[in-house]
Amino acid sequence: MRVIPFLITFLLTAGLIFCLDTQWDKVPPLGKFLSPQHGCWQNAEPVGKDFNATLSLPGLKNKAEVHFDEYLIPHVYANSQQDACFIQGWLHARFRLWQMEFQTHAAAGRLSEILGPGEGNSYLKYDRSMRRLGMVYGAKKALEEIEKDPVSKRDCDAYTAGVNEYIKNLRESELPLEYKLLNYRPEPWTNLKIALFIKYMAYDLAGHDNDFELTNAKSFFNKEAFAKLYPPVQDSVDPIIPKGTTFLPAGIQPKIPASADSLYFNNMDSVMARELKPEKSNGSNNWAVSGKKTLSHSPILCNDPHLSTNLPSIWYQMQIRTPGYNVYGVSFPGAPYVIIGFNDSCSWGITNSERDVRDYYTIKFKDNTRQAYWFNNDWKTAGQWIDTIKVRGQELPFYDTVATTVFGPVMYDAGFAGFSDVPAAKSYAVHWKANDPSNELATFSRLQSATNYSDYKQALEYFKTPGQNFVFADKRGEIAIWQQGEFPAKWKGQGEFVMPGEDSSYMWQGNIRAFENPYMIDPERGFVSSANQLPVDTSYPYFLGTDFPPYRGLTINRFLSHMDSSITPSDMMKLQTENYDVFADMAKPLLLRNIDESRLSGEGKNYLNIFKLWKLRNDPGEEGPVIFNRWWDHLEHIIFDDEFSKTSLSVMRPYESTLLEALLKDTTYQFIDNINTPEKETLQQVVTEAFLKSIPDLVQAGKDDRLAWGKYKDTWARHLLRLPALSRMHLPIGGGTHSINAAKQFHGPSWRMVVQLSEKTEAYGVYPGGQSGNPGSSYYDTFIDYWAAGKYYPLWVMDKDERENKNKIKWTVHLKP
Repeated sequence: MRVIPFLITFLLTAGLIFCLDTQWDKVPPLGKFLSPQHGCWQNAEPVGKDFNATLSLPGLKNKAEVHFDEYLIPHVYANSQQDACFIQGWLHARFRLWQMEFQTHAAAGRLSEILGPGEGNSYLKYDRSMRRLGMVYGAKKALEEIEKDPVSKRDCDAYTAGVNEYIKNLRESELPLEYKLLNYRPEPWTNLKIALFIKYMAYDLAGHDNDFELTNAKSFFNKEAFAKLYPPVQDSVDPIIPKGTTFLPAGIQPKIPASADSLYFNNMDSVMARELKPEKSNGSNNWAVSGKKTLSHSPILCNDPHLSTNLPSIWYQMQIRTPGYNVYGVSFPGAPYVIIGFNDSCSWGITNSERDVRDYYTIKFKDNTRQAYWFNNDWKTAGQWIDTIKVRGQELPFYDTVATTVFGPVMYDAGFAGFSDVPAAKSYAVHWKANDPSNELATFSRLQSATNYSDYKQALEYFKTPGQNFVFADKRGEIAIWQQGEFPAKWKGQGEFVMPGEDSSYMWQGNIRAFENPYMIDPERGFVSSANQLPVDTSYPYFLGTDFPPYRGLTINRFLSHMDSSITPSDMMKLQTENYDVFADMAKPLLLRNIDESRLSGEGKNYLNIFKLWKLRNDPGEEGPVIFNRWWDHLEHIIFDDEFSKTSLSVMRPYESTLLEALLKDTTYQFIDNINTPEKETLQQVVTEAFLKSIPDLVQAGKDDRLAWGKYKDTWARHLLRLPALSRMHLPIGGGTHSINAAKQFHGPSWRMVVQLSEKTEAYGVYPGGQSGNPGSSYYDTFIDYWAAGKYYPLWVMDKDERENKNKIKWTVHLKP
């Protein structure tokens, strides 16, 4: 009789052990995860943790010190740049290992390996998209270029060695929480991973295009309608380089193909594929003000790159001092050097150029084997590679055969239409500038030690993709901005639509010479600036594309133009966090002129009165921005839905600026009329109807306590795995798409920096995160509340004689070989 209870106990124990040691779908093995010695409890970092240490690190050449201040910002003292890169790799791994590896897995198309295929195979589609785009291929080409340069190779080798030194000594209990949640371990770091991270940034900043959507729009709308929906330039644009600037004649005169009218501009074919795209709003603000406009008579440089507001943060803040330079700023976990920052002589910042450097070509294959394609009157042999994609939870990997052409890899074909549910009827090859060999790291290596404009300009020569606006200021008083990148010289309209790929006439015909890129040095107006707007007016001799947001650049230039000669860093901090909405300023009179108030109830009149009194600031407590947002959104739908609903194709909607400028110029704008009704609608009718439709939205927002703009917009610092428990939600911050303070729900100013280049540099900064990537650390989200409130921290640049400053230095790590 005793045997039966024993067997029951044995079976229950065995079952419990099996259950606790097995991963169940997304739930990690609970035995390991909840283990007091090795599990998640070990990630709860005690408040007041002691980071002091003395370590021997193989790979380090000389003794070094890392002094941490009260915010866990490291101040690195190294005897060479090589050692500085080793220590930077070690620090990035120490505080951000999971983040940097996860992002390089994403870049390489390896998310399915960690997360499984995803709902509707979403992760698998993502991985196939990244691989077919050529991310790994482009990273390998970049690595070849990096390793041709002795300094870049030396520094990347040192950085990788530093990361691996940390990984090698990492105990299971010290694994970042996300590894435990997802039940996997880090793999050794490589220089290829550095190159993958650089390509991931290139994808994030130069991977957005509308070629397919515009091709579909061209196939659906007639020429006149298309021109009204997608005008090439906005009237309100205030370009980076002022209007009226004289430019050199084009060094390259790209020839328009003889067949362009019939096969390109008037081709009515549509596209069924649907692209994977990065956040469209990835942009930024930067400007530099000359000393003749500042109270200190010294230049002030400002930068706030707009990226996803992730946790762990995109940036890692640090100071690096070597015998050759003393630099402070933010770095990317996953790559060496300071990316945005300042040294003892100068400062620099970057914004995205928004230039189109990714085009698609229709490929005609001989048969379904895709081994030969028609090009220049002959069947050419296509290259092929087979991608092996490991998928978590599946015994066999997924094999994806990718054809390659003279243009580049075939991104979409009968076997893969991206995120479209409808198979692609044709094959489309992609030509992306980021797949060309380049070494962008060399730019940042040289900027760290730059002392003047000449050094800055030489550093930029290495930067190819993604095109960026590099702003510069130095202690000699010079300010400058260059739009830097390797841009294809295009004929007007080239690359807006999918191009024919049956001959060479539609290929890029060369690159714009670097000295022809837009730039400005020490202008008479006393400032340079950029905010992703069109860089030049229409007198520039090359076609640049058509997708440039106009409003932040317009606002910045207005403010800076009207400021007198007493600008201070405080003024610049206030400008970076400015919530004024110039788009609403232009739209508000139009809306109020055309609303029929007699059709409004008491509730509607109350909302309209709030809108009338609104001062055009998107402050977090304001209700006016919510009313405007809902009103304009309904207006867009009323005006365009009747036409766009007639097609099932993926078609790009017109930009907000297009509709606003069209209505300001023409109150009988063609698309005001609803083609589904017999009468001809007027502007007053559609404006009033849009307001009436917004009222139920506003009533519901009030019931949900979301009528205040900050609550309605609902900004997050969101964890990379999109887990609310590891995110900071519902941040009380204003701003928005058209404000200088461009904070949206999951996107916004990822690093705010203001640097006054006086004799003793005065600098301020903040980002929406913290230095540690560990959610169990008090340094995980240190700066978020200050960031949301529009406040800044003074950036402490530690002097040599402050190494014993106990008031500012909280911990010291002594490193020796």
